[in-house]
Amino acid sequence: MTVPRAIGVGEARQRLDELTVVDVRTPGEFAGGHLPDALNVPLDRLAPRLPELREAAGRAPLLVVCASGGRSGEAVGGLAAHGVPASGLTGGTRAWTAAGHPLHRPAGAGRAAWAMERQVRLAAGGTVVSGVLLGLLAHPAFVLLSGAIGAGLAFSAVTGTCGMAALLARLPHNRRDARLRT
Repeated sequence: MTVPRAIGVGEARQRLDELTVVDVRTPGEFAGGHLPDALNVPLDRLAPRLPELREAAGRAPLLVVCASGGRSGEAVGGLAAHGVPASGLTGGTRAWTAAGHPLHRPAGAGRAAWAMERQVRLAAGGTVVSGVLLGLLAHPAFVLLSGAIGAGLAFSAVTGTCGMAALLARLPHNRRDARLRT
């Protein structure tokens, strides 16, 4: 059976009860809201979880979700390379909510975590401002810090990767673990 690489929000909503939804965002992003009954397996932890995902795919088709579709597309390709069939949700949770569908926010989860994109903007912006201030007040060489952040953001845009997001994903508030349910 051929599994489509992408499923639209309408089809996903109709088939939600027959799919195993795997959210590849960080645990912090996941806690901020996810599709009902979704399992959190962050993208950087897919490889060690392949046996569980292969088993889950044997029980029900996998639907991989992220915020916009980029990380889920990467995950679908990685899973396919290991013989695990999966589809991605076109447009991710943003498209899901834009279509008027609710996200599940568990009771007792505390404050909603910031999305990774927002965390990156805060870290990059704070570092740039710090570099400029330190360059003016301490030593002009600190302005190079701002230049390095700008170069990193440009590299991120060109390559579709983000080193700062990878680093921020390792912070404790982004690393709450969630295991696959059976």
